[in-house]
Amino acid sequence: MAKTQAVRGMNDVLPSETPIWQHLEECFARVVKSFGYSEIRFPVLEQTQLFKRSIGEVTDIVEKEMYSFEDRNGDNLSLRPEGTAGCVRAADQHGLLYNQQQRLWYQGAMFRHERPQKGRYRQFQQFGVETYGMAGPGIDVELMQLSSALWQELGINSHVRLELNNIGDAQERGEYTQALRKFFIDHKSGLDSEALRRLETNPLRILDSKNPSLQSILDKAPLLADFVSDKSKDHFDELLSLLDVAEIDYVINPKLVRGLDYYNSCVFEWVTDALGAQGTVCGGGRYDGLVEQLGGKSTFAAGFAMGAERLVLLLEELTNLRDQLSKRADVFILVRDEDCIGAAQALAKNLRFHLPSRSVVIHYGGGKVSSQLKGAIAAGAQFACILESEQLKDSSSLRLRKLDDVGESTDCFIADVPDKLIKCLL
Repeated sequence: MAKTQAVRGMNDVLPSETPIWQHLEECFARVVKSFGYSEIRFPVLEQTQLFKRSIGEVTDIVEKEMYSFEDRNGDNLSLRPEGTAGCVRAADQHGLLYNQQQRLWYQGAMFRHERPQKGRYRQFQQFGVETYGMAGPGIDVELMQLSSALWQELGINSHVRLELNNIGDAQERGEYTQALRKFFIDHKSGLDSEALRRLETNPLRILDSKNPSLQSILDKAPLLADFVSDKSKDHFDELLSLLDVAEIDYVINPKLVRGLDYYNSCVFEWVTDALGAQGTVCGGGRYDGLVEQLGGKSTFAAGFAMGAERLVLLLEELTNLRDQLSKRADVFILVRDEDCIGAAQALAKNLRFHLPSRSVVIHYGGGKVSSQLKGAIAAGAQFACILESEQLKDSSSLRLRKLDDVGESTDCFIADVPDKLIKCLL
């Protein structure tokens, strides 16, 4: 009988990999908290109509990538392909948006049925930040400051750059879309199959093409900046001034549009050259019309999302965090004789009480002390407590060994072990 395998594109994260994920999650939670954001949690399943209304029915996500099905009650449901729509639904449903400003964050699994590749999976983890009720460009800049603070915290700030663009409001973008469609129709013979499909559904997405053979055509395409109003330009100019004051470097990318229909005004991405084609590690912008579009009252809104898988790849590519975080134990208790197991467990309990921030591991299964010491060193432990029945009976003591290059060891009464380790480890 064949072994059961994971669903294609839905990957396991193994114990050797989880420390770097935990580090990323802890850093993100620490940074958003420092900016005064509150966590929100919402279901992975939503009404399919929510995503059709928010993302747009003629987008790749809705047309080809969503995991949608009809449940036993006949309701059409979808696994969430992104977090913003669900966050808006939850915040509006529970009255969080009425005459209030909100700063919210979330993390969790998203699902899209697309071709799996490195850094892009069908089930992927995403961090997101959403803000409501703030009109001016100050909140846009705060989002960029927050993400910049995260890069600093992770030690990758010199390997990412901020790109942004002013995409105007829905009407301005609609006029631009028509001009863009006409331009691409005139250059139809030079478009590839993907661009031809997008020509019928969303010509803006053609600007995202990575096909080198299209670049000469894209370089001649109309610019969105020529279609936005003075009001949109004023907002964007003020935003750029605030970024200068905040000393955040940026590049204006006139082809940046983002792949979701609900964005307006300023959109931005943090990109890297360290991951090849999968260069975008964070993206967001304003979406002032989405709350009203989903049935709520008109509400100013802005946010961003970042994929955890790409950030993990970036951390592995640019740092040695995996080695640094691979330690599984601070204190390793070695048992020379099986009748010492009870004493080992009592010692471990006592050490965990006195050293709550440290990990204590007991070796089970016997074996030579030399082999057990190798396991302790491999686990990253700093100290080994070696128990043997004769020493326990004679003097209630053990051998305490420091696991460094010297390997100094001393006999120590069991009752004194916590105090000795507190002095050394804390």
